[in-house]
Amino acid sequence: MNYKETIQYLYDCVPMFQNIGAQGYKEGLDNTLALDERLGHPHRNFRTIHVAGTNGKGSCSHTLAAILQSAGYKVGLYTSPHLVDFRERIRVNGETVSEDFVVAFVEEHRSFFEPLQPSFFELTTAMAFKYFAEQKVDVAVVEVGLGGRLDCTNIITPALSVITNISFDHTQYLGDTLAKIAAEKAGIIKAGVPVVIGESCAETKPVFLAKAQDVNTSITFAEDDAEVISFEPQPDGTILYDTRSFGQLQGELAGLCQEKNTNTVLRALPLLRQAGFEFSEQDVRRGFMEVCEMTALMGRWQRLQSSPMVICDTGHNEGGFRYITRQLQLMAQGRQLRIVFGMVSDKDVSTVLSMLPRDAVYYFTKASVRRSLYEYDLMQQAVRFGLRGTAYPTVSEAYHSALDDASPDDLIYVGGSSYVVADLLSSFK
Repeated sequence: MNYKETIQYLYDCVPMFQNIGAQGYKEGLDNTLALDERLGHPHRNFRTIHVAGTNGKGSCSHTLAAILQSAGYKVGLYTSPHLVDFRERIRVNGETVSEDFVVAFVEEHRSFFEPLQPSFFELTTAMAFKYFAEQKVDVAVVEVGLGGRLDCTNIITPALSVITNISFDHTQYLGDTLAKIAAEKAGIIKAGVPVVIGESCAETKPVFLAKAQDVNTSITFAEDDAEVISFEPQPDGTILYDTRSFGQLQGELAGLCQEKNTNTVLRALPLLRQAGFEFSEQDVRRGFMEVCEMTALMGRWQRLQSSPMVICDTGHNEGGFRYITRQLQLMAQGRQLRIVFGMVSDKDVSTVLSMLPRDAVYYFTKASVRRSLYEYDLMQQAVRFGLRGTAYPTVSEAYHSALDDASPDDLIYVGGSSYVVADLLSSFK
């Protein structure tokens, strides 16, 4: 098989959560441990940083990777989902895994994993760890897929664990209260491995404290003695932070949510130094300012053009839209706001719709994954919240209709789901 055939084989033969939802989610570590033994326990050949949380995992993971790359480390980066190409999930110093490796991995191991019937994510995680070992990375930043306690990435023993925040998402798998969700995310906290909590609340903080005490490890709450004092969005799309340890620090990632992510990363850095990682102040500054170039990060408040201004963002739940809606309202002052919007059916659609601005023109659509909510169903639900617009069967059609309707001063936002952003960026390719 060539690369294209191999990827299609993976989509067809192993359950893929982004396409089919619950059927693609496999709880437990049995398959992961079997794959790990088959491959010779590759994750034991490099150090790791483990990143969990409801929102902000990707931004924090990429920023940590960029800082370590700037310091001269060979850095693996494992994230999900991909936006344009499967290979985005597995990177070394910003370069995607080779097509040849993906093909060879599947050919060599398919006779083993076909009877095992792992999920797509279980198989992809095993592939990533094997690739990182073969590439002899110094450290890999590993983003949790879903939850933490039973996530297949949780076989690693990292140098540092990071839990960004807890919000309502994937409640059918992780629990219907913040405390239950926090308990699942806290499953990555391990004995002797320091953990940083980016954001906590009255429901989640006791859960994290109890878990850290239970395994006898140190815990840092980033909000306590926060590094970020204030922040100011800049005309060039960056954010300028006033920080305790670095003075003014400029960040390339522009979403308002990045204040919390930046604070989380900055509070993690002293713990990385204690774990033996060496990096300079310049490495930190470069990591924050060049994270997209160094790691090929896409879809985080990404500006696609300026006239009309087009922004896309992968935020897809209540926690994400708290920031997104506020930022859209700030940016849209004096402009007509046009929103190309789609969601997947297993999200809390009503809560997100209730948060969206009513004075925008909407272009309801669906992404090309089976979990997508049909555009007409989404439009009908939106009417209950005073949101008006038109339905389109594809993201590309919705986007180009918004472009055709827009004047040069308008603001177009594309989002609601990672997969909506993925379809948009794929259409550009």
